[in-house]
Amino acid sequence: MKSIWIGISPGPRTTRVLAMASASETILKAHLPARPSHPRALSTLLEAMALWHGTKVRAALCVADEDGAFDSSPYHDAFLDFGGPLYELEWLPAASAVRPRRDIALVGDFDDLERLLVFEVAR
Repeated sequence: MKSIWIGISPGPRTTRVLAMASASETILKAHLPARPSHPRALSTLLEAMALWHGTKVRAALCVADEDGAFDSSPYHDAFLDFGGPLYELEWLPAASAVRPRRDIALVGDFDDLERLLVFEVAR
């Protein structure tokens, strides 16, 4: 069964989301508010992508605080659900993805999340 790969990278101003159907097929790029307004927002987004495409989602949440520990990160309370029947969500330290350079394209550069998905999530 083919799966959808999704990278989520919360930042101080926005949360970047990149979804790919394969190493060369990007299906969604988005800038969302920095923190979701509802505790089930992320799980609902992942479930919706799985239902839309009819396949399981494998997602990576790329977050770390200054010490590299997710448990003390301000994002910990916003992303509580790490799995379900339609998706798997794993935490990866921010060091797994190299921060992107600024891009003049409308939604910006997502190269770091693309590398994370291809080399970490798709394994």
